[in-house]
Amino acid sequence: REGILKTAKALVEDTKVLVQNATASQEKLAQAAQSSVSTITRLAEVVKLGAASLGSEDPETQVVLINAVKDVAKALGDLIGATKAAAGKAGDDPAVYQLKNSAKVMVTNVTSLLKTVKAVEDEATKGTRALEATIEHIRQELAVFSSPVPPAKVSTPEDFIRMTKGITMATAKAWHFIATATRSRRAIADMLRACKEAAYHPEVSGDVRQRALRFGKECADGYLELLEHVLVV
Repeated sequence: REGILKTAKALVEDTKVLVQNATASQEKLAQAAQSSVSTITRLAEVVKLGAASLGSEDPETQVVLINAVKDVAKALGDLIGATKAAAGKAGDDPAVYQLKNSAKVMVTNVTSLLKTVKAVEDEATKGTRALEATIEHIRQELAVFSSPVPPAKVSTPEDFIRMTKGITMATAKAWHFIATATRSRRAIADMLRACKEAAYHPEVSGDVRQRALRFGKECADGYLELLEHVLVV
């Protein structure tokens, strides 16, 4: 636990340096990025050790821990990309705004990891923490889904329909906190990705696309509301 907290703190410091160097030389920016990558690699290793120390009798909590560090790694990748895009840009440039937003997501995900680590040893808060982390993850997936940026690839409506089955399965286990958290993250993320890919299929009209995107968002919003109700109960 101490190893994870210490390494996470080092990563936060690396992140600050990375953002500060957005306006510096390419060499300094590259050094800051390399340092961050090195630290996230160490963080992943200590989190894996922490998950292993829980023992095989608690695999769901192990998955929650691994997912938390994966979220941090993804946020760091996005932040490095945003930093490169903002390099040399004026303060009012959209790329600089995106950099600030990416930095906030990074801080949120590191905080979420730390809360998860602290909750692992407390049976009373373990399930609650897993649900809170999932709710935050779904909100971040929704932000990506709602952006005007088209998906990297397209898929068929049939692919999308298949992806919705995971939501039904996750809902059926809504009273098992940790299992719900693990299933829900994947189910909603897969549904949103498949929905956007299907909506941008070349044979889909603009009107149908907008309706599909609206219903995909409404579905995720409704599921978030369900998880928040479970959290309250």
